[in-house]
Order: sequence, then C-alpha cells, then structure tokens
Amino acid sequence: MKDSVRALAADFKAFLASREEDDLTPAACSQAAAPASAPQAEPSVQETPQPLSSATHDAPAQDHLTISFLRQDKHPAQTPQPHMQTQEPSAPLSEQPSPQEAPVTPQQKQALLDQIAQEINACRRCPLGQTRLHAVPGEGNPAAELMFIGEGPGFDEDHQGRPFIGRAGQLLDKMIAAMGLKREQVFIANIAKCHPMVNPENPEARGNDRAPNAGEIAVCRKYIERQIAAISPKYVVALGGVAAKALISDTKSLGALRGKFHLLHLDTVELKHPVKILATYHPAALLRNPAWKKDAWADLQMVMAEMGLKRPQA
Repeated sequence: MKDSVRALAADFKAFLASREEDDLTPAACSQAAAPASAPQAEPSVQETPQPLSSATHDAPAQDHLTISFLRQDKHPAQTPQPHMQTQEPSAPLSEQPSPQEAPVTPQQKQALLDQIAQEINACRRCPLGQTRLHAVPGEGNPAAELMFIGEGPGFDEDHQGRPFIGRAGQLLDKMIAAMGLKREQVFIANIAKCHPMVNPENPEARGNDRAPNAGEIAVCRKYIERQIAAISPKYVVALGGVAAKALISDTKSLGALRGKFHLLHLDTVELKHPVKILATYHPAALLRNPAWKKDAWADLQMVMAEMGLKRPQA
C-alpha cells in the first residue's frame, strides 16, 4: 500500500514538474518578445492617437507609449497663449508713426523752439559764448513755410538778443514785405547764435562784426538744424555765402549757388520732407553794394513763384 502511494506521489510530482516547465517557457518567450514588438506598435499609435488614450490605463508594458503620446499632446503647449498675446500689441506699435512723422501743432512746435532757445542761452561750448552779451536764438512763426537764415548776430542783435534788428534787419523787413509777407509770418535766425567779433574784448564797439568761422559753425550747427526740423518749412532763404555754403554743403561761391533752388542738407537731424533752399545776398552786403539789390529781388521772386505769392500793389 505504502509502495503504491509512493509510486503515485512520484508520478504526480513528475507531472507537476513537466507542466511547470511547459507553462514557464511560453511566458518567458512572451516577455522576451515584448521589447521587440514595441517598436512595431509605436508607429500605429502615432498614426491613430485616439486608441492610445485608452492605453494609458493598460498594462505597464505600454507606459512608454503613453509617454510618447503625452509629448505629442503637450508639444503645442510649448507656444502658450500668453506668448501670442505679447506679439499682438507689437504690430500696431510698429505701424505707429515716429515722432518725426507725427503731425505737430504750432503750440508743440513753439514749445520745442522754446526748449532749444533755452539751451542756446545756456550754451558756452565755444569762445563766442564767452564774449557775447546775449545769445540770439531766432524768432518768428513756429509754423512758417519760409525761413530766412543768416550768418551770425551783429552789434544790435548782441545787445538785444533778437535777429536782424539793425540796419540790415530793417532792409530784410522791406524785402519780406515786398514778397507780400510780414516778419511775423516767417522765421528768422542765424547759423551762429552768438556775436562773432573781430575784437572780443570790446563788445561795445561798432564795426566789430565778422563772419563765424568753420569751427564756430560746427559747434553751433546743431541748434539751427533742430530749429529747421521743428518748424519744418517748405523753403529756406540763405542770406549770404557763409550760410549758403553751410546749408547747401557746397564750397562754390555765392554767385555760383544763387539763382536756383537746392535741396537743404542737414547733418544732425532728419527732415520730414525735402526742403528747398535758395541762396541770395545778405542784407548787409546789399547795403554796401546797392547794385546787387536787383539780383536779390530776382532771387526772392523765384521763392514767391514757388509759394504762389503775389507782390502787393503799391
């Protein structure tokens, strides 16, 4: 009995051993094959992402597919909406006109001219600023279409701080009136803002005037250019060879420059629009040489024709 029981137990043990070996072999093969089959399943998941959403709840063997899916799903989030919103305001700003292109009222122009005048009055950047009595920024209509620009202040201007108020200034007033305009309708200034003197130690002496030199013009140039840009005239009349050569940027003589329009050339600022400049004789030169008045009047008539002005009847 015992021997039969032992034999039965041995047979059962052998049976279990054989079944255990058969069951374990397919399981091991399926585990070993799983990594090889994963790359084949991945393209199908990427092509049809919807089934992958359910795979996130399946066996851990598909976790790597879940990670791939989540990266694809989050990729658009790398460009979030706040980033898109920061781009939107920049387009309108870039389309807005720059300060130089924006319209400027006469009041705004005058405020800018006043600011420039304050800087001129405080300027001591060249020797002229050390010997002057008064700086002479300029005066007139801040919205003028026409500017008259001379060389530099003389004795009377240095004493009163206003441009063209001596004998030469009185002649300029007559020239402006002959064009059908008033002094208040134009803007009058000089290249140099302080009185260039032959003898700076004697500012009270008459006949002590001279033209500004190249160094003095270079130091002072930014002021007249900023004034021109602020006013934005259509035409400029350069009075005298020094002013003409500085503004036209041409070394030719006044006789060669006058009689035709040139384009105004500025070094330190940009103009809103092209400005035509015409060179003619300085009123002080006309006082010394009255025969030149006929040529000066011909120059002014060219400006009148451009501006559509008619000479007032006597």
